[in-house]
Amino acid sequence: MALNLTRLRALLLLPAGMLLLSCCTDPLEEEPVVTTPYQLTIPSNFPQNARIPADNPLTEEGVALGRMLFYEPRLSRDNTLSCGSCHQQSKAFTDGRALAIGVNGARHTRSSMSLVNLAWEPVLNWDGAATTLETQARLPLENPVEMHQLLGEGVRKLQQTDLYPPLFRKAFGSTTITEQNVLKALAQFQRTLISSNSRYDRSLRRELRLTVDEQRGEALYNNHPNPDLSIAGADCMHCHGGPLFTSQSFHNNGLDATFTDPGRKGVTGLAVDNGKFRAPTLRNIELTAPYMHDGRFATLEDVLDHYSDHVKRSSPNIDPLLLDASNTLNGTQLDLTQTQKNQIIAFLRTLTDTTFTRDKRFSDPFKP
Repeated sequence: MALNLTRLRALLLLPAGMLLLSCCTDPLEEEPVVTTPYQLTIPSNFPQNARIPADNPLTEEGVALGRMLFYEPRLSRDNTLSCGSCHQQSKAFTDGRALAIGVNGARHTRSSMSLVNLAWEPVLNWDGAATTLETQARLPLENPVEMHQLLGEGVRKLQQTDLYPPLFRKAFGSTTITEQNVLKALAQFQRTLISSNSRYDRSLRRELRLTVDEQRGEALYNNHPNPDLSIAGADCMHCHGGPLFTSQSFHNNGLDATFTDPGRKGVTGLAVDNGKFRAPTLRNIELTAPYMHDGRFATLEDVLDHYSDHVKRSSPNIDPLLLDASNTLNGTQLDLTQTQKNQIIAFLRTLTDTTFTRDKRFSDPFKP
């Protein structure tokens, strides 16, 4: 009893602020959190400079939390949509729609881009409006025609759950959820979405051999046509070259003579960027129909027909490479034969990575 009285006297002598702090501090918050580094496997044929910010390193805890947030409908205004609604794993993280559909059926003006190999992308979205995954996520979350909810409101919802505060503590050291940490977790998960095990990749590793038509399609894909030398080509590699199958830059590919969507110009304000859009990766392209920023082409056959026969050469800011490629002497279009189109499509289908689209690490954790 004497010990208890002594302790009581000592407590009564403490300043009121210190007493209040000692009573209200969560003892768990005083314990340090140790996270586990996430071992990101970089494919040997990929660039080795994946973009991992120093202030948001990948951790097992952060990636796991980001996966849950990616599929969390509370981040939408009416609790019905998640990031995974418009970016479905089975479709290489697209949604199969020409134009994305948001809360209350609102229709976007653009299609949902594939979320593949984002750790190497210097800019994001069709128009390059975001330069990091951390800043990109806020755009669809708060866009009135997408998830239509201020991130702060989403944070409030998450904070009220029993599920998320402990997970944020494991990942970031505090049960207090912040907008910054929501964005960091989402970015961590998306950086792990690496696709590199298609039939094409396995052929590079000499695990299988592509068919004759697939090989001819690959040659057409990578050749610049020169009818003087009887070299057939489709010139695809300029905008969709390298192991990532994207130039990571912006092009006007001759879709329109006038523009209802300014594309890159809407970000830069430069007239020279009017009608330019980011060249998407062609990895898993078989799964990401319909095609183009507005989903105007339903099939790969439609896409090849456009580049072969229907490029609008008068389009302002058209990529000059489209004006200097033809398989016929003095031709004004690319002029691929039907057989050549079929061979290119056969090659494009070798870029489908079913390992990626079935990987449990990327699936909805709220579903069995």
